[in-house]
Amino acid sequence: MRREDRIRLSVAQEAARLMYEEGVREYRDAKRKAARRFGPEKALSLGSHLPSNAEIHGELQRLIGLHEEEVLPERLLRLRCAALRLMEMLAPFEPRLVGSVLTGAVTEQSDIDLHLFAASHEEVEEFLRGKGIPYELEVVTIRHGGEFFDYPHVYLDDDGVVVECTIYPLADIRRIPKSSITGKPMERASAKKLRKLVAEGEEFDGKG
Repeated sequence: MRREDRIRLSVAQEAARLMYEEGVREYRDAKRKAARRFGPEKALSLGSHLPSNAEIHGELQRLIGLHEEEVLPERLLRLRCAALRLMEMLAPFEPRLVGSVLTGAVTEQSDIDLHLFAASHEEVEEFLRGKGIPYELEVVTIRHGGEFFDYPHVYLDDDGVVVECTIYPLADIRRIPKSSITGKPMERASAKKLRKLVAEGEEFDGKG
């Protein structure tokens, strides 16, 4: 194996370990922290020496399968049932489940990621207040090309599990964002699709 490939693999394995053991959530953050641990050489933080998110995801799945094969099915079912209950409660906002609870690569630190669609984040906040549900709001600004877009994130707590709800404009319900892992359209599931997965005990097939 070439030195560059060994570096990529080592960084991918360390990044996956950080996500698995220390609960680092973002691939970008895990990648940068992992690269720094391999020394000060500039090459470790640049270009071809850094693994893709897909490579890190593959190593993370390997760790989960290696250490948690026995507890994974119960944990995944529990998180999916919680997600379904929340999606049914948030039905007015056409929720879609994304992330690890959908794909199945869940760890003890995994949260539930939902996409909601509303005219404004205030509409979602009013709905939650009306139901007496505590929440926290954070607005994240992301640059696409030369433009900046604000994406409100509402955070809930479901019996110790963090639930992150990203609020999109109503028109975006048919505009599927790209996955940070694959670069392809992000896998999303409606409550109907998730209910089917839970009822039949299926693995997610990436369709629908």
